[in-house]
Amino acid sequence: MRVLVTGASGFVGSRLVPALLERGHDVVAMVRDADRYDGPASVDVIEADLLEPPVTVPSVDAAYYLVHSMGTGGDFEAHDRVAARTFVDAVDAAGIERTVYLGGLGDDRDKLSAHLRSRREVERILAQSEADLTTLRAAIIVGEGSASFELIAQLSGRLPAMVTPKWVRTECQPIFVDDAIEYLVGVLDVPATAGETYGIGGPDVLTYEAILRRTAELLTGHQPLIVPVPVLSARLSAGWLSLVTDIPPSVARPLVEGMRNTVVVTDHSIDEYVDVELTPFDEAARLALGDRAVLAEAEGVPEA
Repeated sequence: MRVLVTGASGFVGSRLVPALLERGHDVVAMVRDADRYDGPASVDVIEADLLEPPVTVPSVDAAYYLVHSMGTGGDFEAHDRVAARTFVDAVDAAGIERTVYLGGLGDDRDKLSAHLRSRREVERILAQSEADLTTLRAAIIVGEGSASFELIAQLSGRLPAMVTPKWVRTECQPIFVDDAIEYLVGVLDVPATAGETYGIGGPDVLTYEAILRRTAELLTGHQPLIVPVPVLSARLSAGWLSLVTDIPPSVARPLVEGMRNTVVVTDHSIDEYVDVELTPFDEAARLALGDRAVLAEAEGVPEA
């Protein structure tokens, strides 16, 4: 199968491309700067910016949409909207019959954060295409290069104590990036998943507090003092995070706002079609932290 991957140089896309090649697919990588793309040599590369329509894409069997605008500055929701519509126009003009999107978990009945609302709006726009859309919704994707996990790692490793918003005790179901890739590749080979939406998550449902504690244990051997308070706003939290982490406020604030939403898989029907041996959070965190995980081999991680 010939497959187009947008966002091919990103955190997920850079891992998806070689995984598709290993399954025997031909891959076309869409990137904004072809000169800086260092993907596999067998990949065809096209240069395009979905924020600058119109965009032309080749006729392929399927296309992955892995683009989001958080951190680009300005109104990321408006940017997400433009990019998604540009993609739909390009897909329909090329006659592509199948698309796959990686969105975010969260119950539509809740008051979703701006970040998750934008992910939902992108889903709705992509569904307007003539192509059959498969949507996978995930919470935190744990892996080296993940902005959300890096935020957690820097907080955990640098602060022995922290004051956090009260929703630090909200439940989350993180997933290891390699497991998410398996799901993304797997649905492509199952026609029955076309037109459907699935939640994907790892084997552990944890509060953000537990995630911070477990990550800190790996990094420092100690668990931080965490004090949730009801009056700390997302704006204040993002400003504070900019002082103690390297994550830009334009990224930190939407991520912190999203912590108030429970992001847990409630429908496990994807498992009927794609069999993935899920990685426990502690192991996923060890792999993501790499050499930073000072206790990865020497000691185990106590229960949170």
